[in-house]
Amino acid sequence: MDKFKWAYIGSGNIAKSTAHNIIKGNHEISAVYSRNYEKAKSFAEKYNAHVFTDFESLLKSDIYDCIYIATPHNSHIKYAIKSLNAGKAVLCEKPVGVNSLEVSKMIDAAKENEVYLCEAMWTWFSDMARGVKRWIDDGKIGQIKHVHISYSFPGLMMSKNSRVLTPETAGGALLDIGIYPVTYCYNLFGFPKDIKCEGTIQNGIDIGEKVVLSYDEFDCVLEMSLSTLKESCKITGEKGEIDIPVFHMARYAKLKGKQGKEVLKGKTDYLTEFTLVSEEIKAGKKESEYIPFDSTLNCMKILDECRKQMNLVYPFEKDEEN
Repeated sequence: MDKFKWAYIGSGNIAKSTAHNIIKGNHEISAVYSRNYEKAKSFAEKYNAHVFTDFESLLKSDIYDCIYIATPHNSHIKYAIKSLNAGKAVLCEKPVGVNSLEVSKMIDAAKENEVYLCEAMWTWFSDMARGVKRWIDDGKIGQIKHVHISYSFPGLMMSKNSRVLTPETAGGALLDIGIYPVTYCYNLFGFPKDIKCEGTIQNGIDIGEKVVLSYDEFDCVLEMSLSTLKESCKITGEKGEIDIPVFHMARYAKLKGKQGKEVLKGKTDYLTEFTLVSEEIKAGKKESEYIPFDSTLNCMKILDECRKQMNLVYPFEKDEEN
């Protein structure tokens, strides 16, 4: 069976992590482009891939099956729209855009050109997260009473010019890691009736926030931070509770209810994500069943509202307004 061929846009940490994982399966990296040619060349040589010196040349090439975008958040829309308009399938790192307007434009481009577009959210390509959803949908813990999710990343310990700490690249906690708990709640329970967000802004980025998504009978309390905060996810119902300690890349989840205990075991990895995406593309699908357009767009609308309440506007957004 021929290997599925990827064109990598970007050669930073996330590109290196995904590449290391996916080549263990039926995948190969056949093309690489990055604004930093030397980094792109070094990355491409490791995987025997062709390095492109400009993006337009890559778009004209037919040596790959899908473009994977792994650049800073604020550049996603540029690469994605151009790729989609060129008729290329796209897997774009989360968040696909920095606001819902950008996401809407990307989805429109995918539909107009009848080409596949998907957000690279590995959590929901995993059987783990979808298994938790089945527990809830099957009523294993009854009516939901409360949800609490926390997630942190030691971003404040990174170099000051890191994209995570830079307003110009849409850095901060919300878009980089907050998208995980927001997406988790949305995929389990849908769009909330109310959204409340309180956060801390420092040097033009949010370094942490508390978000409350309210539903008819319960609240989802989400906490995210670029400093210290233990990762956890606990879903409490009238008949029991579900605990997913490392929810965004879970390998196990525990259910404790009136019928006893259950344990769900599995893995969350890039190989599973890329393989399922490749299968959808080969099957001719234009939208992922794992991360549908509505999920991507509605989660970004939630993030938009959080940013609005924090009065968090990135420098390039201010420039666009002027």
